[in-house]
Parts: sequence; C-alpha cells; structure tokens
Amino acid sequence: MRALIMSDSHGWEQEMQAVIDRHEKKVDAIIHCGDSELSKSSPLLKNVHIVKGNCDFGGDFPEELTIDVQGTKVFVAHGHLLNVKMNEMNLIYKSQETGANIVCFGHTHIPVAFEQNGVIIINPGSIRLPRQYPLGTYVIVETSDEGTSVNYYSVDGMPQEKLNKTFLK
Repeated sequence: MRALIMSDSHGWEQEMQAVIDRHEKKVDAIIHCGDSELSKSSPLLKNVHIVKGNCDFGGDFPEELTIDVQGTKVFVAHGHLLNVKMNEMNLIYKSQETGANIVCFGHTHIPVAFEQNGVIIINPGSIRLPRQYPLGTYVIVETSDEGTSVNYYSVDGMPQEKLNKTFLK
C-alpha cells in the first residue's frame, strides 16, 4: 500500500495540485487531513479522501473517515475534535475503535510520525503554514511485508530525510 497524505493547505490550490500531479499515478490513495478551505465540488478533490478541518466551513466533508487502502485500514481526522494539541490519546483510542493500522491527522501543522501499540500515527505537517519545521511538508506512506515507511517531502517535492521514519514489523 502506498498513499499520499497532506493537510492544512489552507486554500493553496496550485501547490496542492502540483503535489497531487507529482504522485497520483504512483499511489493507491490520496488523503487530505482537513483545512483545505476548498468546497467538495472542487475538481482538485475529485480523487481525494478528505475530512473537515476547523477552517473548513459548511457540511461538505465528514469529520472523520476510515478507509481500506489495499488491505491497510486508515483512520483520518483533522484532530481539532480529538484534542490533538493536548496529546495523541484520542487518536490511539480511535485506532482501537476502528481497527486502523494507520492514523492520519492534521491541525497542529507539526510533522510527526510514531508507533503506538502497533499503529502508525502520522501528521504530514502543513503544506502552507508549517510549525516547528522550516518547510511545508507532506508524506508518502508505504507498507510492505517488512513494515511501514513514512517519507516526508517539501511542497516542491524535495525529500526531507531527517523527518523520515521506518517502522519494522
């Protein structure tokens, strides 16, 4: 399984389109963790699994989403309703409730990837308004028989190797 994960693009359409164009033919899913500030009818979101963030107004997107990507169950939420700025416990509980192998969230704008109880938890950072890292980022996550790799990239597609993580089975 291979998926593109991004979040917190806050209205940046050209940059988001460039990221999608760069990877869409090489991934099994495209995930946006909220605060796109786009409407559901935007052609940019045609093949994107997206949730509602605190800056997404209207009822266009679900608050959370659980999808199956090539046999990997992925839970997606923006995180503002799960208090992710306080701690990740609610994300861990959601992984248990949904049976997710991977949990994706946004809201904090801070790129982070860690493993808890066998679940990989990923925040791709923000492509527009990064915090605690100098560049806007997104993630390509890939699972295999050996484990899961989380690879970060800047908006222009340059690898951000110091953020990358590999989780072995």
